[in-house]
Amino acid sequence: MRGDFRSDNVAGIHPAIMAALATANQGTAQPYGQDDSARALNARFSDVFEAEVTVFPVATGTAANSFSLAACMRPYGGAYCHEGAHLRLSEGNSLAAWGHGAALVGLPGEVGRIDPAALRQALAEAPRGNTQKPQPDAVTVTQATERGTVYGLDALAAIGAVAREHGLVFHMDGARFANAQAHLGCSAADMTSRVGVDLLSFGATKNGAMSTDALVVFRRDLVEPIAFTLRRAGQTWSKMRFAAAQLQAYVEGELHLDLARRANARAAQLGHGLARLPGVALLAPVEANIVFATLPPALIDALQAQGFGFYRRGPGEIRLVCRFDQPEEEVAALLQAARAAG
Repeated sequence: MRGDFRSDNVAGIHPAIMAALATANQGTAQPYGQDDSARALNARFSDVFEAEVTVFPVATGTAANSFSLAACMRPYGGAYCHEGAHLRLSEGNSLAAWGHGAALVGLPGEVGRIDPAALRQALAEAPRGNTQKPQPDAVTVTQATERGTVYGLDALAAIGAVAREHGLVFHMDGARFANAQAHLGCSAADMTSRVGVDLLSFGATKNGAMSTDALVVFRRDLVEPIAFTLRRAGQTWSKMRFAAAQLQAYVEGELHLDLARRANARAAQLGHGLARLPGVALLAPVEANIVFATLPPALIDALQAQGFGFYRRGPGEIRLVCRFDQPEEEVAALLQAARAAG
């Protein structure tokens, strides 16, 4: 393949994380998260987020999303999200399965972002007490969004304020958290604890880790139900030291941000180059590591025939995702091929 833009999940493991796994593989360690590395996660991540947090390593972002919300929602509750959210469209209705029927309530919003005003209106009109409708329990945002855009800090603060006013849990799907933080140039606390986030699904696998993401809990009263939910769901790993080692290495020296900046830079280069081609239009601002664009169908066919991998999202629409280990030459090759074919 001349250039693989199908997903950031196609990336390899960063050498620092591979080295951390090799170190963790020496000798024996207490299982089920009682080893020194796993026990140190809470303190390490509390430093990162400038708030006391509890960290639960999990196998996937879907696990982090569904189990966290399931632990704090009623079976007849609803979580408000963007209508195009990954949690709503691409996770196999896992929240309903683990939340015993808990629902996702989709809201409109441009380029993947919930409009805080639309959220406020939806909650003002919420059918509280109506046994035919899901009852408001939570709001969840995707950061960065499924359109590759990023919520600004003011928008997050506004959503957090609405959630607090209505007594809702505020959850963030941060599968690409580092990419969003790198774009905003802010601290992790600015994007979470300081805007009222209660639960964070913290992604690492897409950005250099091998096989772990994390659930970061900011509210103490949610720790116990989440711990029991994860145990019952088979997400309390016996050899937790290997998950902990990945997460420790991922945030050491802000490695996660360095890797995210690389991926974001490749996407910015790609988006800028595509936007200059005749017949090509970007469908959303390129703010993280994802590019959505419309291209002439013949150009899409030509690029795929030449060995460039990406996903079609509709007639004339494609999604291209850049990764931390993507050579700049792959981006340049795709742009050159597009210019030649166009």
